[in-house]
Amino acid sequence: MAGIISPSPTALYFSSNVGTRRLKVGSLAGKNGIRRRNLRIAAEVRFVNAEEAKQLIAAEGYSVVDVRDKTQFERAHIKSCRHIPLFIFNEDNDLGTIIKRTVHNNFSGLFFGLPFTKMNPEFLKAVRNEFSPDSKLLVVCQEGLRSAAAASKLEEAGYENIACVTSGLQSVKPGTFESVGSTELQNAGKAGLITVQGKISAVLGTVLVCALLFITFFPDQAEKLLPPS
Repeated sequence: MAGIISPSPTALYFSSNVGTRRLKVGSLAGKNGIRRRNLRIAAEVRFVNAEEAKQLIAAEGYSVVDVRDKTQFERAHIKSCRHIPLFIFNEDNDLGTIIKRTVHNNFSGLFFGLPFTKMNPEFLKAVRNEFSPDSKLLVVCQEGLRSAAAASKLEEAGYENIACVTSGLQSVKPGTFESVGSTELQNAGKAGLITVQGKISAVLGTVLVCALLFITFFPDQAEKLLPPS
């Protein structure tokens, strides 16, 4: 059973047994400059958790589109997914880009392992080459932001069966999806110095504890090794 949810100047939302959809109002240029209105039914993007996403793949035949950058994808990705990045490495060599890339690589790149990227101008074209507008697509990224942006682009391009994983793959528990890569899906976004900070802290902590125990139980030897200044 369908029912109107809320009107807006450009869209009329209604619910049905296939989910929430909206009737979009647009305008087209006609003869003599007179514009006429047209209506289009567009589906709302579905936001689901990891378990619901798994059911969409298994029971409803959704295909997984991974929109992360190449580095995160290679660390770990859902098996049999299609990799179509929303952002690609920015290798432009104009002065402004070089400056921005240098600053980025010495901060975000160094500490968090984030590549310097730009919007992929071929994103929609690449999706259209792989999937028809009536395809069921589960769009995923690491944190949920890029997938939401990609889903919005796809919805505007006429794709009506789009779903996203809320909070991205970082929220996925190990074993939820069959994955490929050197790490777990939820850890694929971790890189750079921040990944070794914990290990360094653990090593330093162990050294300090051992030193304290040595001084406590072997004070004479400690005094010889560490004479007072």
